[in-house]
Formats: sequence, C-alpha cells, structure tokens
Amino acid sequence: MAAPAGRRAPLALGLTGLACALFGLVLLVVLPGVVRDQVIKNVRIDPNSIAFSMWKDVPVPFYLSAYFFEVMNPKEIRLGARPVVNQRGPYVYREYRYKTNITFHDNGTVSFLEYRRFYFQPDLSDGMEEDYIVVPNILVMGAAIMMEKLPHFLKVLISGALAGFGQDAFMNRTVGEIMWGYDDPLIDVLNSFVPGLIPFKGKFGLFVDFNNSNTGLFTVYTGATDIKQIHIVDTWNGLKKVNYWRSNECNMINGTSGEMWPPFMTPSSSLEFYSPDACRSMKLVYEQSGVFKGVPTYRFVAPKTLFANGTDYPPNEGFCPCRESGIQNVSTCRMNAPVFISHPHFYNADPALVDAVDGLHPNKEQHGLFLDVHPVTGIPMNCSIKLQLSLYIKKVSGISQTGQINPVVLPILWFAESGAIEGSVLKQFYTNLVLIPSVLEYVQYICIGLGVALMLAAIVLEVKRQEKCFLFWSSNKKTKEADQALSEKPLTPVKGTVLQEASL
Repeated sequence: MAAPAGRRAPLALGLTGLACALFGLVLLVVLPGVVRDQVIKNVRIDPNSIAFSMWKDVPVPFYLSAYFFEVMNPKEIRLGARPVVNQRGPYVYREYRYKTNITFHDNGTVSFLEYRRFYFQPDLSDGMEEDYIVVPNILVMGAAIMMEKLPHFLKVLISGALAGFGQDAFMNRTVGEIMWGYDDPLIDVLNSFVPGLIPFKGKFGLFVDFNNSNTGLFTVYTGATDIKQIHIVDTWNGLKKVNYWRSNECNMINGTSGEMWPPFMTPSSSLEFYSPDACRSMKLVYEQSGVFKGVPTYRFVAPKTLFANGTDYPPNEGFCPCRESGIQNVSTCRMNAPVFISHPHFYNADPALVDAVDGLHPNKEQHGLFLDVHPVTGIPMNCSIKLQLSLYIKKVSGISQTGQINPVVLPILWFAESGAIEGSVLKQFYTNLVLIPSVLEYVQYICIGLGVALMLAAIVLEVKRQEKCFLFWSSNKKTKEADQALSEKPLTPVKGTVLQEASL
C-alpha cells in the first residue's frame, strides 16, 4: 500500500540518506584495500607497472655539484702551520642514469647494471673545469703514509725519485683533471719501487671511475612474491656481504640499491641502502613529515652515529681503525690510501677536526644530507646526498716532500648528488597516487556526512509531521467534544419572557 502523501518526503529523504551513508561506509572499508592493491601493482619491478620506466631509466634530472677546498698556505703547512682552505665552486654536472643487462630470475629477483654519465653545466657552475686549484698531492701524500713502515733508505730513494719528477706535497691542477683524471708517470715510478703499491694504470682522478661506468651488478627483489622485499638487495656482484671491514655487521649488504624503497612506510621506518662508492651499507632515520609540490613526504636524514667512531658507537668498531668521531676510514676499499669520508665541512663530527683547519663552517642547512620519500610508494620525491673526501697527511720520515706537516685530516672536496621529480613525471605521479585516492577519501566522508544529514532531516520532518497531525487531531477532538456538550445541555427557560408572553 502506498504511503500517505505527507509521509513520502521524510521517507524519501531517509532512504536517500541511508543509501549515501552505506555507500560512504563501503568506500571507507573497501578503499584502503583498493589503494593498497593499486600501489602494489604499480610500484613493483614489472614491465607493466607505472614505476618500471622510472626505475629502468631514471627520468629525474640529477646533478652532481662539487665544491673544492683550495689550500691557501701550502708552503706554511709544510713548515708545520695550520691549513687554511677556501671553498671553490660549485662545479655542476648533469648526471644521467640508466640500467642495462636487466634479467629477471625465477626466485622473484632481477639483476641489472646501472651506468652513470656526467656532463658539465657551465651555466649552473661558479667557475669552469679549466680553473686551477691547489690541493694536496694525493698520490704523493697518500703513498707517503702507505710507505711509512718501509726501510728508511728505500723511502729516501723514493723521495729522491719524486723530487726528480718535480713532485711536492701539494699540486696545482685543473678541476677537470682532479675530477676525471690526469696522466701521471708517478704511478709507474712508485710501482717500480714498491710493486702493487698503487694497483691501477692509466689516469688518476677522484671521479675517474664514476663517468661512463657502472656501480656493480645488483640483484634485487621485484616485489612479485612479497611487496615488503621490493628493491631489497639480494646480492651485489654475487656477494651477500663484502670483506672490507672487521665485523660481519659492518660487511653486511643491507637495504636497497639506494633508488627506491618498499612502500607503506611509517615514521618508525628507516631507509637502508648499500653504497658501492662508500663500500658499505648506510641507514637514514625519519626526521619529519612534509609536502613536496603537493605530494606528502617523510624526510629521512643521517643519524649522528653514521660516521661515529667505535668509541662513541660500538657497532661501528668494525669500520676501524678509527680517528675522531664523524669521519670514516675507507682505506681498505680505496687501495689502502688514507682517505676518509664524512659530512661536508665535518658537520656532525668531532669539533677538533673543524678546529684543525681554518676555513670550515659546518651547518645543517648546507651540509646535512636528506631524502624526501613518498611514504605510500617508497619513491623519493626530492633528495640531496652529500659527502666529503679528505686525506690524512703528516710528516713521514725519509719522505722530504712531507716536510714538517703536522698530522691533520685535510678536506679535498665535497659533493652533493641532488635530484627532484618534476614535470610530466610529477604530474602523473600526483594524479594517480595522490589526487585520485585523496578525492575518493573525501567522497567517502562526504557521502557519510550527507547521508547522516539527510536521515536527520527525514527524522525532523517526520517529527514535525507527527506533531502537526497530533495538533490537528487534538483540535478536532476538542471541537467535537464542545459540540457534543452543547447539544446535550438542557435549555433553561427565561422567566421574564414567559411572564411577558402570558400577559399578552
């Protein structure tokens, strides 16, 4: 039977509200699972996923910015004075990364080689590659430390040979030579006296192995069987761990290859990756939440313990022999040369390192590294990885080139590898993984709120209708009772009228 006309409006509102609320509740329950499934489908290493092209040929414009510490008082340092340095740069290079030899395996992993190419950007640089800069003579001063325990007469002979080639404790070379290499007959001379002392041939440069070369054969998990393992390194060059360091913990190859991480992060998550350049695994920790061009991010930074020595942080004991906290000795993976890595300007390091060199000004904004990662997908949105290379120099008996140099860890350069997603890549990422899920999330709450509002409106209308009916019924009832009482009341004769009529 059809509802009375007065009840149709509240009933229609109530049913519409109930439908909206139920739809919103269904979205509330189902949407997270749908979004999660879409994320898993689109971030795993699969030729059909959205992220695969980003993973294969990194579309993000990366830049390598190099800053040199020019030595201002080389003669005085040889006489025992404190070094004075002046930062030069940046010298900026556009970095292109691409993967080759991509091979999928039956155990849910994929192997690849990643190559890097660098192109100088004069318009972004403060100087040219032809600029001359005075820096420590890495071959001479490095070899001096490496030869320190050789017989004294042999060191005197080597020192004489170095003098014959015009070699000194410091050298004046161009940025391009220091970065990408220069021919130096000193390599053959040193190897003739001490075979294998410098185990390479050809050009010598700090980044000679970076350009047009790969970072080793990585084998990582694709996420096909377990999304929590995606991008995690299975092996590097066929190894589960390296043998550079003194403990199993320090030799472990942990985390990813440093490009992407497993999705669905929380503030308790950390970013672990293996760096072939640093010969070790590193762990970054959560600092704060933020937004990068509309995309929510988690910022991860280096903990103070990253380069702490074994005294301040016992787990790092395996990286020793150690010096002051805040620098790491990488000689075991750099041909035994006394090379140290750290944050730029010895940021977060022992103040004694900063005090030993005039011209250093560490601060977090300029020298702290960071990665801003989209927590739902594990894809970096913005990053800047900063490291400094330093050389330990001192007087070595028998090597006249070292003069009276006091022991010091002298910075040579620091560099930042920076990149941020932009353009069409950012737009596609934002639309598919941020905008659409956000709109659907708002829709579910709007539907629930609208549904509740419509049901409340229906209840109010029904109550008012009921009140109106009750008042109408009450009014009719009172009228009927009044009429009935009036009709049943006996008539009372009026005496005056009767007498008047009688008299007539």
